[in-house]
Amino acid sequence: MQNSLFDKTFRDGDGNIVIGQLPNLPISLWLVATLLNLMPVGDPIHRGLEAIAFGLLFTWAWQEIFEGVNYFRRTLGFTVLMGAIAFVFLRAA
Repeated sequence: MQNSLFDKTFRDGDGNIVIGQLPNLPISLWLVATLLNLMPVGDPIHRGLEAIAFGLLFTWAWQEIFEGVNYFRRTLGFTVLMGAIAFVFLRAA
C-alpha cells in the first residue's frame, strides 16, 4: 500500500476506505440522551440530559481525535469537539 495523502486520509490500517463506521457506545448514548431531551421535562432534568449528552459527545470526539482509524475520522472528531464547545458557549451567552 502506498502512503499517499489520500491513503492516510481515508484508509484504515487494513487498506479499507473508512468514512463512516457503526456507532460506538458514546455516540449511541449521546443520541439517546438527545432524544430524551426532546421530551417535555422539568428544567433540572433538561439541564442534566444536556450535560450528559455533551459529556458523551465530548468522549466520542476525543476518542476519534486520538484513536480514529484515519485522518478523516480524526478531523471529524476535532470538528465535532470544536462545534460542541462552541454550541455550549453560544447557548450560555
